[in-house]
Amino acid sequence: MTICKPSALPTSWEECTARGWAQLDILLVTGDGYVDHPSYGVALIGRLLLSHGYRVAILPQPRFDTSADFSSFPVPRLFCGITAGNLDSIVANYSGNGKVRDTDAYSHDGNPWRGAIQSKTERRRPDRATLLYASLARSVFREVPIVLGGIEASLRRFVHYDYKQEGLRSSFLTDAKADILVYGMGEKAVLEIAAVCRRKSPFSNIAGTCQRLTDREMSAHFPDFEQKNTKKYLVLPSWEEIGNKSDLFLDAEIDLDRHARACSLRIIAQRQQTHWVVQHPSPPPLTPEELDALYSLPFTRRPHPPEQEIPAYRMIRDSVTIVRGCSGNCSFCAITRHQGPAIISRSKNSILSECQRIAQMPDFGGTISDLGGPTANLYGTSCNIGLCKKRDCLYPKLCPNLRIDEDSFLSLLKEVSKIDGIKHLFISSGLRMELLLQTPRLLETLLRSHTPGAMKIAPEHSDEGLLNLMHKEPHALLENFVGKCREIGKKIGKKIELTPYIILSHPGSMPKLVEKLGKDLQRLALKARKFQDFTPTPGTLSTAMFVTGLRPDTKQAITVPRCHSDRQKERRLLEKYCQRKAPGKKAFPNFKKNDPGKR
Repeated sequence: MTICKPSALPTSWEECTARGWAQLDILLVTGDGYVDHPSYGVALIGRLLLSHGYRVAILPQPRFDTSADFSSFPVPRLFCGITAGNLDSIVANYSGNGKVRDTDAYSHDGNPWRGAIQSKTERRRPDRATLLYASLARSVFREVPIVLGGIEASLRRFVHYDYKQEGLRSSFLTDAKADILVYGMGEKAVLEIAAVCRRKSPFSNIAGTCQRLTDREMSAHFPDFEQKNTKKYLVLPSWEEIGNKSDLFLDAEIDLDRHARACSLRIIAQRQQTHWVVQHPSPPPLTPEELDALYSLPFTRRPHPPEQEIPAYRMIRDSVTIVRGCSGNCSFCAITRHQGPAIISRSKNSILSECQRIAQMPDFGGTISDLGGPTANLYGTSCNIGLCKKRDCLYPKLCPNLRIDEDSFLSLLKEVSKIDGIKHLFISSGLRMELLLQTPRLLETLLRSHTPGAMKIAPEHSDEGLLNLMHKEPHALLENFVGKCREIGKKIGKKIELTPYIILSHPGSMPKLVEKLGKDLQRLALKARKFQDFTPTPGTLSTAMFVTGLRPDTKQAITVPRCHSDRQKERRLLEKYCQRKAPGKKAFPNFKKNDPGKR
């Protein structure tokens, strides 16, 4: 029997017609170079739609000074989907301090410019790519629904902060004048949108989406809205109210955080300038079986065209996603807001099948670079009581209702390692220390056989007050973890390397706390090779603290290092401690300054 090799989704009308298509159903536009790999959101959505019988093409990194790339395709029959790519375009284009990045890991050769990097003629990915792509799509496909999605649109769906413009912006749904916005991971919502477009029905009450409605449309869709039923509706402070009193921005972010963690069924509404943005409740998360089916789709796991050299692809080509969602709720991180707080783990058989496919690829080098996700060792965890409105499983200590399945992860590591052709299996994703301390056999196994040089941990800081603002575990846990790892190292006869990730200039930070951090790292003999300045990205409580200068819990004022000189001072302080020789210790070797904002 002849097995047909999978082919990438078409990226031109010529490739569509080569498939025998006379018409296009859906065009997906992305700010990334196209890689047909399940770690790319547009590839996941495209493959899913294709598997349901839709004719789907992808337009990667179109020019934005002309509509020619859009008009090279015929008018899509159903809709045009827009995403900035795997990153928010401002994060992709600028460091946390507003410095223009000279590289773009999601572009060919890592070059963010269309010309030579020296000439810098035009960026491949524009700032606020979602808005520009939506405008170009509307100019060419006038009557076709424009659907926004991806992490940029998802986290900018309400009033949000833009650190490049240093100010608040209104919803991207209203700015783009798009027809509908998909938030979160989006698989169920996008299938429903496609079905609605096929029936030629109006968009209404689609789970996992936001709509842009006038006052009249609000009255028609929600006749009881004016009654202010707080059990049914969550009304956020409006654009005008936040503009008059910025403290209300923090209130809105707190409400959104609680709503997301509780998986609330309330409808959210926020008044923009002339319209309302209405968020319908999110759909249930994918079941493990649905997640398995998604990752079993026939991805080529290659760039398209294949001669493209995309740095991000080289990093993830032989990695496997095993878990979705995060219940850590770190204040500076938007993963919980975007992926959801529920932990969904793939089945062992599904993961083994994907690893076997990778091992059979002709250019596989023998190393699975990662079995991971937002947090690798959340794999197999679950809740004893099912639904929980708080969904705060790790802070300030492990929830007693959190069920940890150490044997499941150990069995997975053992079975993947047995696959023919796999010589090395590494866990490169982040790991939660408090969970590893509860799973000593897993910790020892990871340190012995599955750590690529150094284990990545994320204490972020050592000051208790700052850790509280970050919604992170106390510093004592780091000390216990380091001691346990070194104890294991003596047992197995191996020098254990730990790479701590550190955030400087987080709201609440000040130079004396950085000095304390430096001394604590020296005392623990940890090499702080990885640190960054806090980046106020959309959709996090830390960004709301940055904007308002207030604590979320007490609303008391906190210091916020906003100006470049303050942030540089913190960096220089930590660099000094990292290079200084601690009493009785060797100076930290191999210390490298990191590009601000990279993480």
